[in-house]
Amino acid sequence: MIDLPWDFTAIPRFFPGFYVAALLTLQITFFGILVGLVLGLTTGLMRLSKNNLINTPAKAYIWAIRGTPLLLQLMIIYYGLIDLVSIDRMPAAIIGLGVHNGAYIAEIFRGAIQSVERGQREAAMSLGMTGAQTMRRIVLPQAFKRSVPALGNQFIIALKDSSLASAIAVRELLLRARQLGASTMMMLEMLMIVGFYYLMMTSILTLLVGRVEKRLQVSDYRE
Repeated sequence: MIDLPWDFTAIPRFFPGFYVAALLTLQITFFGILVGLVLGLTTGLMRLSKNNLINTPAKAYIWAIRGTPLLLQLMIIYYGLIDLVSIDRMPAAIIGLGVHNGAYIAEIFRGAIQSVERGQREAAMSLGMTGAQTMRRIVLPQAFKRSVPALGNQFIIALKDSSLASAIAVRELLLRARQLGASTMMMLEMLMIVGFYYLMMTSILTLLVGRVEKRLQVSDYRE
C-alpha cells in the first residue's frame, strides 16, 4: 500500500479555522468593488466627455492601471502611502483593489452607455430634458442593465484578486493557508481548503448576479 504524503482527513478538521479569513476576504472584495464602482462610473463618464481636460486624465488612469499588474499597484499604494500617511494594510488593500477594478469598470460603463441608442437621447432632449436629466433618467438605467453580466464577471475577478492582498500581509484566505501550511507541514491540504472557500464564494456570487440579470430581463419584458 502506497503511503501518501498528504493527510486529506485534516481538511474537515481545519476547514472552520478559515472562517474569519474568509470574512476578511469578503470585506476586502465588497469595499474594493464599492470603490471600483464609484471610480468606474466617474471615469466612464469622464471618458465620454468631449473636453480634453476631462477626457485625458481618465484615459491616462485607465491606461496606467490596465497596463500594470494588481500586485505591483498594491505594493506601490501600501509602501508608497505608508511613507506619507499612516495607513493600515486593510485600507491599502481596499484602495488598491478599488483603483484596479475602477479602470475595468469604467470601460464596462462606457461601452454600456454608448450602446444606448442615440435616438433616445435626442427624444429626451426634444421633450425639454437637460443633458444631465437625460443621462440620469434615460441612459444610465438602461446602461446599468446592459452592464450587469460584465460587472458580474468583474466582481468575480475582484473576489479572486483579493488573494493578492496577502502580499502586504493582510490575513485573508491565502495568507492564512500559507501560515497554517508552514506550521503544520500540510501546505497542499491548506491550499485545498482555500480552494473550496473560493469556489463556494464565487458560486454564490455567480448565482446572485444571475438572479439580478434574470430579474432585469423580466422587468424589460413587462415594460
